[in-house]
Amino acid sequence: MMTTADGVVGPGPAPQPAGKVKSFLRLVMIEHSVFALPFAYIAALTAMYEWDKNIHWGRLLLVTICMVGLRTFAMAVNRIIDREIDARNPRTAQRELVTGAMSVKHAWTGALVALVVFLGSAALLNPLCLALAPVAVIPMVVYPYGKRFTNFPQAILGLAQAMGPIGGWLAITGSWSWDAVVLGLAVGIWIGGFDLIYACQDVETDREIGVMSVPARFGIPAAIRGARVCHALTTALLVWYAVATEAGGFFWVGLMIVAGAFVYEHSIVRPHDLSRLNRAFFSVNGFIGIALFVCALLDLLVRGLTV
Repeated sequence: MMTTADGVVGPGPAPQPAGKVKSFLRLVMIEHSVFALPFAYIAALTAMYEWDKNIHWGRLLLVTICMVGLRTFAMAVNRIIDREIDARNPRTAQRELVTGAMSVKHAWTGALVALVVFLGSAALLNPLCLALAPVAVIPMVVYPYGKRFTNFPQAILGLAQAMGPIGGWLAITGSWSWDAVVLGLAVGIWIGGFDLIYACQDVETDREIGVMSVPARFGIPAAIRGARVCHALTTALLVWYAVATEAGGFFWVGLMIVAGAFVYEHSIVRPHDLSRLNRAFFSVNGFIGIALFVCALLDLLVRGLTV
């Protein structure tokens, strides 16, 4: 947009293709893939260790493309569906689809390209991954509508995020694994828990415009307590996964780091003090995923995984 000499706002110069790509990447917050990718890698590498103790780089690359493709599709669809809600919330009013930095048409184009990339990568992995791909897509589309019909949209988000580790294991073995389900549940409950915290900053706006969530319905203190329960359950499930996969010392060190990070996260976010919420959401949770992945990788290498 640009302002003419007489003060009338009119269309500005046509955006360049590179600008559209950058706007789309900002729209989907591509850097936040760090939350889900490490756990898909943990599942995939553990499956490789149990299969033949070798890292299969081609399959690991396809897992990466699948994860980024599906997450990009999910974020784009979320932004498209929520654009009217975002416009009414001061915190989100500067998002690209609200300001016009990106058109809905271009957002849909990016979303569909990401979906094709995801499905194509799944097809290259094995028939089971392709057959189950729609199961992973459905909750990604349902989630943004969740805040319109349930007070527990974080549960839908958790289900969607649980697909990552399960898919990572399936990508390697082509067969079902209950160990991967345990890890998937840990990830889903973890992300659902910190989304409970994140939603606390929008309580007043959500109540005003009719958006449903745990904090809006039950209050911030209840949401914080719920997040603490979720993260305690996450820790317990990670312990279960460690025992089930006979993890070694490095993995257990990673679990202690995760537990310490959870304690720190909940020490800096309190019902009447959300001033450090962004640090808890972005910094701490990004650290959790990377730290556990590094420890899990070291553990698998020490136990005999071959690069």
